[in-house]
Amino acid sequence: MKNVSDFFGCKVFDDRVMKATLSAKVYQSLRKTIDEGAKLDISVANAVAAAMKDWAVDHGATHYTHWFQPLTGVTAEKHDSFISPSPDGGVIMEFSGRELIKGEPDASSFPSGGLRATFEARGYTAWDPTSYAFIKGNTLCIPTAFCSYGGEALDKKTPLLRSMEALNRQAIRILHLFGNDDVKCVRTSVGPEQEYFLITEEMYEQRRDLRFAGRTLFGARPPKGQEMDDHYFGVIKPRVAAYMEELNEELWKLGILAKTEHNEVAPAQHELAPIYTTTNIATDHNQLTMEIMQKVASKHGLVCLLHEKPFAGVNGSGKHNNWSLTADGGVNLLSPGETPYENAQFLLFLCAVIKAVDDYQDLLRLSVATAGNDHRLGANEAPPAVISIFLGEELNAVLEAIEKDTPYAGTEKTQMKLGVDVLPKFNRDTTDRNRTSPFAFTGNKFEFRMLGSSNSIACANIMLNSAVAESLKIYADRLENAENFEDVLHEMIRKTIKDHKRVIFNGNGYDDTWIKEAVEKRGLLNYRTTPDCMPHLLDEKNVRMLTSHKVFSEAELKSRCEIMLENYCKTVRIEANTMIDMAKTEIAPAVSAYVLELANTAAAKKAVDDSVSRSYETELVKKLVRLEDQIVARTDELEEAVMKLQDAEDVAAESYMIRDAVLGKMGELRAACDEAEMITAKKYWPFPTYGDLLFGVK
Repeated sequence: MKNVSDFFGCKVFDDRVMKATLSAKVYQSLRKTIDEGAKLDISVANAVAAAMKDWAVDHGATHYTHWFQPLTGVTAEKHDSFISPSPDGGVIMEFSGRELIKGEPDASSFPSGGLRATFEARGYTAWDPTSYAFIKGNTLCIPTAFCSYGGEALDKKTPLLRSMEALNRQAIRILHLFGNDDVKCVRTSVGPEQEYFLITEEMYEQRRDLRFAGRTLFGARPPKGQEMDDHYFGVIKPRVAAYMEELNEELWKLGILAKTEHNEVAPAQHELAPIYTTTNIATDHNQLTMEIMQKVASKHGLVCLLHEKPFAGVNGSGKHNNWSLTADGGVNLLSPGETPYENAQFLLFLCAVIKAVDDYQDLLRLSVATAGNDHRLGANEAPPAVISIFLGEELNAVLEAIEKDTPYAGTEKTQMKLGVDVLPKFNRDTTDRNRTSPFAFTGNKFEFRMLGSSNSIACANIMLNSAVAESLKIYADRLENAENFEDVLHEMIRKTIKDHKRVIFNGNGYDDTWIKEAVEKRGLLNYRTTPDCMPHLLDEKNVRMLTSHKVFSEAELKSRCEIMLENYCKTVRIEANTMIDMAKTEIAPAVSAYVLELANTAAAKKAVDDSVSRSYETELVKKLVRLEDQIVARTDELEEAVMKLQDAEDVAAESYMIRDAVLGKMGELRAACDEAEMITAKKYWPFPTYGDLLFGVK
């Protein structure tokens, strides 16, 4: 059996490798750049590049790439070899500091949202020294930021790093006001839980909807789905266990802290959760995790589905973003302290988050908005589209006491009585978990549960970091000018609770009465779809906040709004066109063929017994002929609705047309086809059913 500690991080140019391969002077200089943001000297870059190249070559690498995250939702890389010609006709392996620091991939085909003209192809990548380089295959991958010729961010890493720096600046101001003058850095940490489905590769290849759209566009419910909840935390099937074992090993080699794995609620659904790490590294790791999940699955004859809702009628897949704030030295700022001052500091940071979530509900909602996630949010396995915060009974009581200026009596600890003497005694948590809440406090962190499984976690954390930075800035501005620090602090915490308690909800987020209360009584936002929420990125308050912290420029915000709406429209267009294709060339012909067999059987029966006027076959033929006509009509209607999209004035107008017309036509076509599937002989149905897909992995 392999010892994980012997090979963990073996493909990463991490701190252990840097200490061993760099001189003490170069290492200390690089650490200062990583830890404090100090400028990187070119001589240090040259030394790091040489050591990085030697280490990579020793591990079998022949190429290097600047690995970046454009606005496509996936990663990108252009490979260059280390070779340079030598005078004797051979080659030598070279890699300079300039090649490490800056790259120049062709940017012409990446989405830019109008930040550059189509004919302007140049783009730049810049090394992110805070995220370790790693080896993938025979290539050294260097995590980088990606920008246009004019310097605008064309990626997700750049604004994420900016948001982390904005939050760092404001958090340090607050900590210094509390007397923590030795704190030099505050970082956000994230642990993203990743849900996914596994199906057989053979069945996947037979379904055009899965291949083109990543989700099933047709499919009647099987006799058994997730009703029994027997898959949840159940025994992992041997084939899946073998996949998980290899997946863990590949992730561990890359220094990814894969920790927990289990079956999820839906059949064929599973989850992987890592240990927390710094947000930009966690973002890089999650992108790698999704890529490796799919590669390893292929080696086992499986396909890993990362779509938010690959199957209708069963749970979709999310990605819970567990977020916390940590000062250097490892102090979690969302953990209550043991002294009154520490408690006050915790409450101020807690209030900053509450204020941020209420003030910028729209930004948090649109940060997770995609065509796929629109199908998941509000279903019974995911939070609603309304943003609210769960704090739990004890913390809620603390805040109520502060708001009313009354003493807090505390909550008595209750020992769990399990009825078996040999089991250990322990106290019950005073705060239960709430899986229905979009944004839940879980002890010393917040769990943002609205992210879809295929989302990059960068977008949500950019908005969360920025919104909390704004709250902290408002607090710091007031406290730095306060004549009486404690009085102003107390009043500020009390006022925040009073002004923003509408966003705190500890009940069942799945209950329809909550949605009504949230919108009608509390005035919370309920943006059900991407077209509903995405344009609010450009609302004045949002532009002002994000530009003031230098997370985005106004031009970058406009481009992102354009790109996200364009991605939404393209995604649904692909789905609609796939449905039309499958209905015309697979489903309608299959139903027609079965009708012909039934008609022949009915005719044969009548030939044997002329008195037979009604039969099973004739009644079924009538139903199927009616459905076949509906399928043809609904297909034509959907095709017409898609054709009308070309008349849209702009991408926003197109997204509204999709929301208001195309999605409804897609639903009507699916309903007719799914009904036909229920009464068509299996041998005629042209592709694997839900029962085949969900229960096909043995």
